[in-house]
Amino acid sequence: MSVPESKDNYSGKAYPQVWISTDRLLSADSTERVLNMLAENEFILSHVRRFDIRGESIPATINSGPHKGIANNHSERKIIRFGTQEVELTKSVGDFYLEVLVKDEAELNEVFEEVKKVCNEAILPLGFGYTLSVGRYTKYRSTISDSY
Repeated sequence: MSVPESKDNYSGKAYPQVWISTDRLLSADSTERVLNMLAENEFILSHVRRFDIRGESIPATINSGPHKGIANNHSERKIIRFGTQEVELTKSVGDFYLEVLVKDEAELNEVFEEVKKVCNEAILPLGFGYTLSVGRYTKYRSTISDSY
């Protein structure tokens, strides 16, 4: 019996990730600023394989209560510009995951320090802090439940 091919395209390799966790959820404008400051840094961009963001969902329609089904006119659910792309932001972002391509731990430390510099410029002026960590935080290969 063969396993059906997954719809998702995973790398199959456990690349390290730099996790940026802000002390507060960011507005759409702040999210756009942080993402673009990370992407504008040539050194970081040359090492990042993938950007992921996580946060609280802002649904397009209200999911419960007396206004269920009505369009959610939330001011933070809007289109942001990330590099040359326009992306619909559907979350109040609090976490950024940068999957990095590095040869060794020394190069990973260089990327980490550069990310830290950008975060100091992008997040600290907002009036709150952040936490940086290196590890593996998302899936890198499909699981049995991904094949359905």
